[in-house]
Amino acid sequence: MVSARNHTIVQNKNRSDQNATDKILLQAQLEALKVDAIKLQAEFDKAKAVSAQIKMVADETKASEGEIQIQLDKTRVLSTGFQSQMEEAKVASIRHQGEVELAKAETAVMLAQLNQAKADTARVQMQLEKARSNSTALEEKLAKAEKDITQLQKPRPKG
Repeated sequence: MVSARNHTIVQNKNRSDQNATDKILLQAQLEALKVDAIKLQAEFDKAKAVSAQIKMVADETKASEGEIQIQLDKTRVLSTGFQSQMEEAKVASIRHQGEVELAKAETAVMLAQLNQAKADTARVQMQLEKARSNSTALEEKLAKAEKDITQLQKPRPKG
């Protein structure tokens, strides 16, 4: 009977030791999961910040695209105006033979202005195309960042 009791005590002690070991293992796993959760939260926060920054840049790009479009329209109006002025100067030159030299000078100036306006129009057009390209690229990055955020927000499978 004493032997059976001692055997029972030894078995209980072994189970107690095994339970303590299991508890330590579970606590270690819990700590590792907490560290993983903190890392994931940090990654999520970083991705969210990057997404917000990309969205802000995309919005700024869209705003500057509108400004560039306005500049392009103004430049086109100026170009058209210069073209009209040049034509008027040519007509005035024919009508006023005495003022031919003056009209030629005005025409040359207007032609230079027209060429400058055309060059400005081309430059602004290139800026507009670049802004549109940047806007498209930023929208793609924003979509990717939002997809990444969605992936990070999904619960991780217990492993």
